[in-house]
Amino acid sequence: MMKKLTKFALGAAGAALAAGAGAMTLRALKFRPAPELREDPDEVSVDYDRVVESLREMIRFRTVSSDDPAQEDAAEFDKFRAYLLERYPNVAAACACERIGRCGVLFTWRGRSSEKPTVLMAHYDVVPADGEGWEEPPFGAVLKDGYIWGRGALDTKVTLCSIMEAAERLISEGFTPENDIYLAFSGEEEPAGPSAGDIVTALEGRGVRPALVLDEGGAVVTGAFPGVKAPCALVGTAEKGQLRLVLEAESRGGHASSPPPQTIVGELAEAVCRVDAAPAPFTLTPPVEQMLDTLGRHASFPIRLALANLKVFRPALDIACQLAGGELNALMRTTCAATQMKGSDANNVLPARASVGFNLRVINGESCAEAAERVREAVDDPDISVRCVYAAEPSKFSETGGESWERLTGAIKRTWPKAIVSPYLMLAASDSRHYDRISDNVYRFCPLELSKEERGTIHGVNERIPTWKAVKCAEFYVRLILSC
Repeated sequence: MMKKLTKFALGAAGAALAAGAGAMTLRALKFRPAPELREDPDEVSVDYDRVVESLREMIRFRTVSSDDPAQEDAAEFDKFRAYLLERYPNVAAACACERIGRCGVLFTWRGRSSEKPTVLMAHYDVVPADGEGWEEPPFGAVLKDGYIWGRGALDTKVTLCSIMEAAERLISEGFTPENDIYLAFSGEEEPAGPSAGDIVTALEGRGVRPALVLDEGGAVVTGAFPGVKAPCALVGTAEKGQLRLVLEAESRGGHASSPPPQTIVGELAEAVCRVDAAPAPFTLTPPVEQMLDTLGRHASFPIRLALANLKVFRPALDIACQLAGGELNALMRTTCAATQMKGSDANNVLPARASVGFNLRVINGESCAEAAERVREAVDDPDISVRCVYAAEPSKFSETGGESWERLTGAIKRTWPKAIVSPYLMLAASDSRHYDRISDNVYRFCPLELSKEERGTIHGVNERIPTWKAVKCAEFYVRLILSC
């Protein structure tokens, strides 16, 4: 992302200067961050050793979720939920605990008022990990060289643990929040199960309208934006939709020794190429515009020159995004990736049926139906059917600049004083999308400093977290809860 955008910016700068674009240069010189007064970080206290041990114990539960609940180890999920009540007796005593849906858990912590409630979210299910390629057992919760190793260490047992540790600590000190706080945990986020939606339905039926909802999402990262050296705290103010399509074709099958002029596998391969050659249109959503404006003001001059004159260089940015692919391109358009191909089980047999699976991440402002129709138009083959197997629409855009945004960003700034806080468009899907129907302030931020290497272990091998980062995560939640 950085290399492509930097090349784009340098090219834009050269073009601007060659054309004598003095006005654009002047705009770039004025494109600087406004002065900002920040509070000094407030001291909060959490039990370092207790946070570490709690997270290790949570990782040991093999709460691996599946599209087919029959494939899950239900006992592990039951033991995890029981552990929460045992490990956090103050929370269990002060907060009503409910099991909602198949595996949703909701703690209700009553405040002095119910006018501006907060929902703190996490999920306790994890993706599979068979141990292959791992340096330490994925469910061993090994503590080594200052790291806690294991599946869920980052996604997202660390946030669940931190929320519970912060609440347990504050309740033990006699703290009562100004407004109600709901601790909402799902055990089927990874397969996009309904438990989070079931919790929202329950809250909606009770007339709860959260003033702030916080779920997983962006993090505190360094080097993710070209020309910006400071750490950036990226807060998702929206997330893209998700669409799963299957392209299918049928034939008579037969022996591979006498194939027809074109096999259905070949037809599907050509269809995939046509889809790849017809990218979705370039779209600048409000979160991305705000991110470019916020972070761009802190960037080096060539980047500022391009972003301060984005209307002029928008076509060049579109081309740069397509060439770069990856996160940069995904921020700007609906993406479509061929992820699954199925044909014959035998090498010498022509398949009677073949298919290709597509995973689309739909940009905000476009519907899943519109994205599916664009794929059908690109396929342009009456012998290939395009079937939708899953659709989740893009989220709404949450507000920035209001009271809830200030509470959240204030807690971030007091935890990471040097970080630039910026809106961000979340590319992946989360349970938070369900809360759009009851709240205008749904944010996606994982309160962790994550390196590129650490981000790469999420859903991968050797997932792990430094102990100090887990403790700092708990400190963030203390600060946020104190502001609720």
